[in-house]
Amino acid sequence: MSQDMCSRSSEGLRVILPPERIDRRTGFGLTGGADAFAYRPTTVTEIADLLALARRSGRKVVLRGKGRSYGDAAYLAEAVMIDLTRFDRILSWDPASGRLEVEAGVTLGDAWRHTLEDGWWPPVVSGTMHVTMGGALAMNIHGKNHFAVGSLAEYVDEIDLLTADGAVQTLYPGREDGLFEAVIGSAGLLGVITRAVLRMKRLHSGDLRVLPLSCASWAEQFAAFDSLLDSTCPPDYLVSWVDAFARGTAAGRGLIHAAWYTDEAGARPASLTLAHQELPDTILGFLPKSRMWRHMRCLNHRLGMRMVNAAKYRSSRLLGIGKPHPQSLAEFSFLLDYVPNWEWAYLPGGLIQHQAFVPRDAAPKIFARQLAMCRATKQEPFLAVLKRHRPDPFLLTWALDGYSLALDFKVVPGRWPRLLNLCHQMNDLVLEHGGRFYFAKDSTLRPDDVRSYLGEAALNRFLALRSELDPEGLFATSLARRLELV
Repeated sequence: MSQDMCSRSSEGLRVILPPERIDRRTGFGLTGGADAFAYRPTTVTEIADLLALARRSGRKVVLRGKGRSYGDAAYLAEAVMIDLTRFDRILSWDPASGRLEVEAGVTLGDAWRHTLEDGWWPPVVSGTMHVTMGGALAMNIHGKNHFAVGSLAEYVDEIDLLTADGAVQTLYPGREDGLFEAVIGSAGLLGVITRAVLRMKRLHSGDLRVLPLSCASWAEQFAAFDSLLDSTCPPDYLVSWVDAFARGTAAGRGLIHAAWYTDEAGARPASLTLAHQELPDTILGFLPKSRMWRHMRCLNHRLGMRMVNAAKYRSSRLLGIGKPHPQSLAEFSFLLDYVPNWEWAYLPGGLIQHQAFVPRDAAPKIFARQLAMCRATKQEPFLAVLKRHRPDPFLLTWALDGYSLALDFKVVPGRWPRLLNLCHQMNDLVLEHGGRFYFAKDSTLRPDDVRSYLGEAALNRFLALRSELDPEGLFATSLARRLELV
């Protein structure tokens, strides 16, 4: 790093960054990317030095963890890219209280593997374990239990924030200045989260009791959600797959999975071992998962996915008959990790995810209309997932009392304008009914969309904090420029 910082142009005015540092990074959806000057620091001092280096070289800084945001939230052309994946030490762990202190590059997978055998699990996990703690908090991730427990950040007692001037602040929830609540979900635009203290969840088993319920329509889906959540023993987790190709009276059909924590006798249940939780590397005991994405490509088109969705629903009518079964926490939680590199099946164009958060009463109508719009334009999403949510206290939040519908769309080269137009129409529909969106999944929002759902007060507060913490506008991303957040 010192050689980079001493290398200067012939005018002596600006640091020239070495070309061998140039690396190309994409979003998880593989629809876009950018070349940037990549650095992988291991200490807070090195990160601060990189901020100074970017300033002297006249470049912006983009922060990156594992790159699991679908769109353009973690890259920026010609910026200094600070890759935090080597900033990954577990600083302290207290198995008596469940207090876990980590650096920002520790992943959810690192965290649960460190604490599981002591009987603790992250209180909230996303659909993939391959997200860094810094990225998870910067994006305010949620899981299949959001309706019950909220987002991961609601279980964080403190974070350290490295600001553009190289100073470190320790932030706590509920501070009078509200800075903690502003940094959560700010997409890495207020500073670098370098450390976090997390309250883990106590477990007495590494297995869940999972109840599958097949639903024949939108009405059955929402009725089942209401019935489960209003029961005397509501589930700890709740999620539903929806067949986006179904139409007519079958529209909205799908398969709900409700899950409850369980207890096991004994001080050290076998289900709390790493061996019990690790995802298998084969399917049917012999087919390597590492090759599955190649087989998936053969069906990764509209006709093929219509067949796959129909077959999945028909099998759910046989299997989803209300008989609970045990399933490990990792297998239930991390479906996106079950087939390595599955996103490659969407190449060459990649995929985007459109996730809309809609108030509870409006959700049945809005989601039905969204999928009808998709079918009318013959641009059905290949995967659709329904979840239940609750509000949270964060400034740039996507959360509300309602539901979300996440739709995975294949991007076909040459047809992007049609898909973008469809997503803009769906955005308008969602905003008309008080809905919200999520930066980690976004590829299609416009600046006016963001102003509409965040509101002028929240957006002005965010911009004022940027002016205070980063007056030179050092932190930036392609997403932030597209949405005029910088």
